[in-house]
Amino acid sequence: MRALYHENLRQLTELLHAMCLRDRAAVEAATDAVVNANIEQAEAAIDIAAEVETMQQSAEQEAIRLLALQSPVAGELRQVVTAIQLTGNLQRMGALAGHIATSARRRHPGQAIVDSVRPLVARMGSTAADIATSAADVLDSGDPAAAATLDSQDDAMDRLHERLLATVLDHEWDAGITTAVDVTLLGRYYERFADNAVEVGRRTIFLATGETAENWTPDL
Repeated sequence: MRALYHENLRQLTELLHAMCLRDRAAVEAATDAVVNANIEQAEAAIDIAAEVETMQQSAEQEAIRLLALQSPVAGELRQVVTAIQLTGNLQRMGALAGHIATSARRRHPGQAIVDSVRPLVARMGSTAADIATSAADVLDSGDPAAAATLDSQDDAMDRLHERLLATVLDHEWDAGITTAVDVTLLGRYYERFADNAVEVGRRTIFLATGETAENWTPDL
C-alpha cells in the first residue's frame, strides 16, 4: 500500500513540475506578444494558460484521491496538502501569463506598450521565465536550499517593477493615460507571477523540512 502511495505521489509531483514548465512557456509567449505585438504568440499563451487550468484540476483530483484512499499520515499528509496548495500557485502563474497575453491581443494590431518601456518589459519577461525555470527545478529536486534562492530572483523582479512604475509616473511620460494603465497592469502581472513562483519555493521548503521558509536555515 505504501509503495502505491509513493508511486501516486511521484506522479503528482511530475504533474506539478509539468505545470510549472507550461507556466514558463506561457510567460515567454506572452512577453513576445507584448513586446513584439505578436498576435500568434498571444493566442498561444492564452491557450497554454487554459491548459494549465486543466492540469490543475487533474492535480487536485489526484491529491484528493490520495487523501481519500491512501490515508496519509504525518509527513505524508504534509506532502499531499502542500501539493494541493502548489496547484493554486501554479494555476495563478498560468493565469497571469494569460492576462499579459490578453493585453497584447486587446491592443492588436496596435501596441500595448511604447518604446520607452519596451526594454524593461522584455527584461521582466525574461526574469519571469528564469524564475519559473528555477521553480520547476525546485519541484523536481525538492531541494530546500535551491528553493531559498528564489527570493533573490523575486527581488530582481521587484526592482524592475519599481523602475517601470517610475517611468510611467515620470513627468516626461507622454504616452497617455490608456497606455499608462496598460503598462501598470502588465508590471503587476509580472510581479505577481514572480511572487507565486516564490511561494512554490517556500512551500517546497516546508514540504522538505517541516519548517516555514521564515524559520528554516540551511545546514552549514
